[in-house]
Amino acid sequence: MTKRSITSKKLWKLGVNDFNTQYFDFNKEGDLIIKEGHNIYNVKYLAEKFGTSLEILMPFVIEERLEDFLDLTAALSKKVGYKGKFFYHYPMKVNQSKEIVMSIVGEGAHLETSSYNELWLVKKMLEQETFNPNIRILCSGPKTDKYINLIDDLQHKGVKIFPLIEGPNELKFLQYSKYDVGIRLDMPIKASSYWNKPIDRFGFSSKEILEMGSFKNLKILHYHIGSQIEKLSDVLGPIKYALDVFFKLKEKNPSLDTLDIGGGMPIPYMRTKGYPVDKLMEKILKLIKTESEKRELPHPNLVCEWGRYIVAPAQISVFKVIDTKRISNKKSPAKKWYVIDGSFMNDLLDTWSIGQKWAISPVNNKRDGELTDVWLAGSSCDSDDVYTGIDGSVTLPDYNSNNGDGEPMYIVVYDTGAYQTSLAAQHCMLSSPMKIVAENGHIVVARKHESPEDIGKNFGW
Repeated sequence: MTKRSITSKKLWKLGVNDFNTQYFDFNKEGDLIIKEGHNIYNVKYLAEKFGTSLEILMPFVIEERLEDFLDLTAALSKKVGYKGKFFYHYPMKVNQSKEIVMSIVGEGAHLETSSYNELWLVKKMLEQETFNPNIRILCSGPKTDKYINLIDDLQHKGVKIFPLIEGPNELKFLQYSKYDVGIRLDMPIKASSYWNKPIDRFGFSSKEILEMGSFKNLKILHYHIGSQIEKLSDVLGPIKYALDVFFKLKEKNPSLDTLDIGGGMPIPYMRTKGYPVDKLMEKILKLIKTESEKRELPHPNLVCEWGRYIVAPAQISVFKVIDTKRISNKKSPAKKWYVIDGSFMNDLLDTWSIGQKWAISPVNNKRDGELTDVWLAGSSCDSDDVYTGIDGSVTLPDYNSNNGDGEPMYIVVYDTGAYQTSLAAQHCMLSSPMKIVAENGHIVVARKHESPEDIGKNFGW
C-alpha cells in the first residue's frame, strides 16, 4: 500500500482538457462529481439511487465537443483559405443510442449508416420529422437487396443519401444510378492502428477504380484507414494518396467533388498526450488546398467520420466492488483482486476483444490516503473477464469487502461511449448496465436494469 492523496485530481488526471476530463472532479468529501456548467451530479449518489452496474450518458459533452469541432474547422478553413465545404458525418455503428444520435444531429451533424437496420432508423426519424430533411446520409457496409431498396426509396423521396460502393455486386447496381453515389478506395498505405489490416475486404484498388471508366453520378471518393491512428503522419499520407486518385478519377467523372477520409482521430484512453485536433485539421486543409492548386482544380469538399472522437468521452460506467481477494503470488504487480458487479466481457467488450485500456478511478472511499494496486475481475465465470490496467495494475483506494469496511466502494471507467453499448453481450446471462442520462441538471432513465425474464426472452425462454 502507498500513501497518496485520494482526492488528488493529478493522480487520476481529472480536470484536464487534453484528456477530456474537464467535466470531472472530487468534492470535499472525496466523491466523484460531474460538472455541467453550474449543474453538479454526484456519481456516488447516482450509484446508490439507481444501483449498479450503471452507465451515465452525458449528451452535453457530445454537444460541446461537436460544436467546438465544427467551429474549429470553420475557423481553420477561413485561416488557410480552404474553399471546399466541410461535412461531419457521425457513423451510427459507434453508438446507435437515440440519446446520442439525436444530440449529434441537433448540433448539425450528418449521418453514416452501415446496415439496413441503421438506415431504417433514419427513415423512421425522417417520417417523424425529427431530422432536418436536408440531412446527408452516407451508406456503407454490404448492400443487401433490402438495403439497396431502402436507399432507392429514400433517394426517390428526395433524401440526400449517398451509397458508397464497396464491392462488385454493388457496382453492378449503382454505377449507373440516376442518383448520387460514392466509391470506396482500398488504401495500400498502412497506418499505426489496430484496425489497419494488411488485406482489406472493403473497396477497390486505385487501379480497379480508375479502370471503371465513368459513372453516371459519382460524387464521393471514400476510404477508411483505421481507428485510433496514433501518428499524425499516418493520417496525412493516405490523404495525399487518395487525392492523387481523386483527381485522376475526376477526369472521367467531373461530378466528383467530395473526399471522405473516414475515421481515425484518437481518444486518449491511456491518458497520454497525442497530436491536437487543431494541428491535424490545419494540416489536412492545407494539404488538400496545396494538392488542388498544384493541378489548378477546385478544392474538393471534405467529409470526416470521427465518431469515437466525439462520443467516447460522453459516457462513464460505474460498478460496485462486491468482493476482494488478496493475490498471494509475490511476482504479481497487483496486490488484490477487486470483483465488480458488472462484466468486462459483456459491458466493456473491447477489454477482452482487442485489449482496450481504460482510465479508472474511485467514485468514493477516501480511506485516509491508502492506495493499493489491484486487478479487476468481472462477475462472469470466465477467466478472461478481467482488467489488469494500463501499466500492469489499477491504482485504487485500499478496500476490504469482507470486514465491514464502511460504505460500499464504487469505481468508474471513463470514455465508454463508443462501441461498448452496440457490442455488449450477455455471457452467463448477466444483465446489461442500467443507463441514465444526465443533462440540464436532470436525470432521465434511458434503460432499466434487466430482469431474468428480460434476458431469458433473448434465449427463447
